[in-house]
Parts: sequence; C-alpha cells; structure tokens
Amino acid sequence: MARASILPLVVALLAGPTGQAQTVEQLLAEGDSLLGQERFAKAVDLYTRAVNERPSAATYTARARAWYAMDRTDRFLQDVEQALRADSTFPEANYQRSLYALRGEDHRGAERYSDRGLRHGAVGRLRAQLLLVHGEALAELRRPEQAIADLRDGLAQIPDDLDANRTLARMLDETGDHEGALVVLERLCTLEPSNPGHWTNRGFELSRLGRWTDALAMFENALDIDRDEPVALSNRAYALLHLDRNDEAWKDVERSLRYYPANAFALRTRALLRLRKGDLEKACADLSLARILGGVNDVDALIQEHCATVPGRR
Repeated sequence: MARASILPLVVALLAGPTGQAQTVEQLLAEGDSLLGQERFAKAVDLYTRAVNERPSAATYTARARAWYAMDRTDRFLQDVEQALRADSTFPEANYQRSLYALRGEDHRGAERYSDRGLRHGAVGRLRAQLLLVHGEALAELRRPEQAIADLRDGLAQIPDDLDANRTLARMLDETGDHEGALVVLERLCTLEPSNPGHWTNRGFELSRLGRWTDALAMFENALDIDRDEPVALSNRAYALLHLDRNDEAWKDVERSLRYYPANAFALRTRALLRLRKGDLEKACADLSLARILGGVNDVDALIQEHCATVPGRR
C-alpha cells in the first residue's frame, strides 16, 4: 500500500531570531516546513537535532515522517519503534506503525496499531488517517461491516484517498450494496478518470442493478482508454447480450478471451450466446471450464438447467 504523504497536519516556521538557540518545538516546526518543501535532508538534520535535545515519542515520530518521504523504510521503522518505546499510546506513532504493517500485508498488526491510535486521543486528520488504515485492515480480515463504517468515516475528511475508495467500493459490492458502491466508483472516476478499471467497475455495478444501457456507456468509456482491456470487453459483451445485440456481444467476448483465456465471466457469456444459437455441447464446455475457474455465481445453476443431458457435463 502506498499512501501519498505522512506529513503533519499543520506546517509552520517558528525559528527564533538569528543567533538565538532554537527550542525543540521550533526545530520540529522548521523541519515540518522543510519537509513540506521536499527538502528532506535538511529536514532530517533539524529533526535529528530535536531528537538529540529531547528523545521522545514526538521527536522520533517527526523524524520518521522524513524517512517515510525519502522511502527509507529501515530508518522509518527504527524511529517509529523508538517512538512507541517512549510512549506506546502516542497516536501518530501508532498511525505510522499501522501504515507500515498495512504496506507489509500484516493486517492484524495494522488493525492493532490503528485501533490503539484511535483509542488514545487521535483527532482531526490523524484520526481520519487511522480510520482509513483500520478500515482497510478490517476489509482484509473479512469484517466488512466495520470496515465500511470506518472507511466512510475516514473518507468524510479525506475523500481523495484512492486506496480507501477502492476498498470501500469492493466491500460495498461484496455486501450487496450496489447503489452505495456506485456512488464511490463515481467519485473514483472523477479522481482518476484515465483509469479504465474504475469505469469498468462502475459499469459492473450498473449491470448488477439491471441498468444495461447505462452500464454499456461505462464500458465504452473504459474501452476508449484501452480498446483491448479484456475485463471491459467481457462486461460489455454481457451488457450487449442483455440488450439482445448478440452479434456485437459475440465479437466482444471473443476478443476478451483472446487476451484473457481464463476469464470465467467471458466464458459464461459465450456459453449463453451459444445457447441462443442452439450449440448446446460447446455452451456446456464453456460452462464447465467457467466452473473450474470459479468466481461466477450462476454457473452451477446454468449447468444444472442446460447440461444435464450432455455426457460428462453435469
């Protein structure tokens, strides 16, 4: 997982007059200002002076921000661990540690650290960031209802987080809230309009709602970006099938399978088209392969309905 920034919420330059010794707070504030200007090495110097002057959760966490921005994962983790040893409840250190865990797919660790940060006084944007990490971890731990609640709460303050939006859309789809997923995917299409996956997923949710003409427009937007994208082709074929545009659907599904032969959804669509043509044996062969590949809910029912009399296809 790659979040865009771990910068502090407020950046201010509070350095004292020339020749006057700087307090730890002034060193941190000036370091934050330099970090905001992407002057990473100079920011590290100031944070290090603050750490030497007062080793604490706040100063180690501040320097960890710079290591994160510089993609120095080893030094980042070292400072975060020092911060937690100084104060295991410090909210920003717990956020940083939870973020590291999430990036490493340690979802239980991400859930544990983000929960601790939330329980110990995180406010404002930091609270929202912790909620997003907590929600993404819970999504991977198969706790969708709480994940949805946390992601929605966090996105209310940070609506442009792409990872969290994608996870929320996936969770809403998995729990059957297709209208809710559609709202999130509309936002993703606005945030990242050149990503064909967002348009394809938006069309998929419209398909789940039976809005085939609207879905078709979304798949066409995706294919305007990438004309050979196999999932968009497969989904457009399925929409065309439901609009009784069988010849166009056939062309799309064949193109999809040319680029992605193991697409179970495309095989299901081709099977339905073959059933319309009366080609039962080949249709059942497609359905059997789709069942082996998995992931398409209605394949078993279609096999039971159409393939009981075809040898070896039950």
